[in-house]
Amino acid sequence: MARIDVVTFDLDNTLWDVDAVIRVGRMALDYRYTFASDVVIDLVGYRRHGHSEVDDPTVTQPLLYKAIKDHPSLWEIYAEDTEITDANKRAEAVRAEFEAAQTKAKSIRKKPTLRQLPNYWDTYKGGRFKTQYEVETGVAADQLRELSARLSSAPQGFHVHPKLQAGMDRRREMAEGKRPLDWAAAEALAFATLASEDVRIRLTGQDSERGTFSQRHAILHDVENDQRYVPLQNIAPYQAAVEISNSPLSEAGVLGFEYGYSLDCPDGLVIWEAQYGDFCNAAQVIIDQFIAGAEDKWRRLSGVVMLLPHGFEGAGPEHSSARLERFLQVAAEDNIQVTNPTTPAQYFHLLRRQVVRRWRKPLIVMTPKSLLRHPRATSELKEFETGRFQRTLPDQRVNADQTMRILMSSGKVCYDLEKAREEMQAATVAILRVEQLYPLSDETLRRALEGYPDGTPVVWVQEEPENMGAWPYLRARCGESLLKRFPFSVISRPASASPATGSPASHKLEQQQLIADAFRS
Repeated sequence: MARIDVVTFDLDNTLWDVDAVIRVGRMALDYRYTFASDVVIDLVGYRRHGHSEVDDPTVTQPLLYKAIKDHPSLWEIYAEDTEITDANKRAEAVRAEFEAAQTKAKSIRKKPTLRQLPNYWDTYKGGRFKTQYEVETGVAADQLRELSARLSSAPQGFHVHPKLQAGMDRRREMAEGKRPLDWAAAEALAFATLASEDVRIRLTGQDSERGTFSQRHAILHDVENDQRYVPLQNIAPYQAAVEISNSPLSEAGVLGFEYGYSLDCPDGLVIWEAQYGDFCNAAQVIIDQFIAGAEDKWRRLSGVVMLLPHGFEGAGPEHSSARLERFLQVAAEDNIQVTNPTTPAQYFHLLRRQVVRRWRKPLIVMTPKSLLRHPRATSELKEFETGRFQRTLPDQRVNADQTMRILMSSGKVCYDLEKAREEMQAATVAILRVEQLYPLSDETLRRALEGYPDGTPVVWVQEEPENMGAWPYLRARCGESLLKRFPFSVISRPASASPATGSPASHKLEQQQLIADAFRS
């Protein structure tokens, strides 16, 4: 934590002294620049007309505001102190200038632009999404292998922890195509490819250097001398800066900072990661007032990314849900992007898409916990070479013509459904993954369901209670029938005031019932 020096300026006889205030401000600035430390100025003032200039403060503070009413204004005191002979004439001139400007403003018929973005935003777009904004995000295989090799190595003489060395060896095998890539490897490759393309990377969160689930290890510590080495900062002779830092337990403060940073860094990947998805609760004011609404309110664009671990795996209520429903509640006019990717390759393309394409919107990512090491949640190296992020992932294992039931879901539960389908040999049940929940166009849904017979039941399956997750949004979005072709219903946990039970045993029973109900005709 940065050191804060408290410097007290004892200035006698400076009550109502404007010059003293200016002098203290300059001293504080000089101190900050000289000693690289924060300075707190304790400036005592008052409001002449109460809290909001339209209140009547005499109702609650009659004596105080009687004294204020009889007290001369600051400009009058300053004029007297500086011996300005005709202060009233000067004040009248300023007042007349203000009133003339106010009269002119009232006569304007065209609504003025209240906020003009700096010119370095000129090549970036906001507003509604257009298909021409889409871009390919694949990276050549040779570059992927070269970057992977550098990410899985340390300088000569650097003593890597034995457990991490085994992980780096596995990463090297992934780069060579000997084993599929996991989630953390895909993320590291996304960061590395972007940094090598001169895209600045910023990632902050309460345990982001190591990763909350010990999956990232972006910063290595020498086990003999505790020196630090950051592979992502050493991938190319000429690369953009990569900053990955652990942050204090101040979600609103840290997310607010990163959001503010993104306003002046349109060409960078700026990320805040919650230690658990529900930690965004403590940053809700930043989400509601700025991230969700800033473009509509102030025409400010942002490409900030929020990584929110989400998934029902038997943990407590506050460690299960990233409150997906809240983001979908405030989603309108293509203001944000809400995603729940299920494969490492999808995550790779999603992160790259956020910077490579010129459409700038905040990105909300429901990131996994158990899927970080799930044997099914892997991707082959070739999946990173071409293509782009897919908003839906079709079922390649079921013949559409013979499908009797379509299970549509998002996130970890997709893997539970696939496992159950194999065990039950339910060859007529299709499983469709929705990877981007917002914006979700009718055309996206039509393409996803193309080929299935009319009238086939479509069931949305989610782990969250019925009043949470994506179902309330999808029910309002699609109604009782999905695009007029398919009956649409839901399988979920019962509506609840709490996101999860908190009991591993109860969770296991609930999950078994949930999966069984999904396949019950």
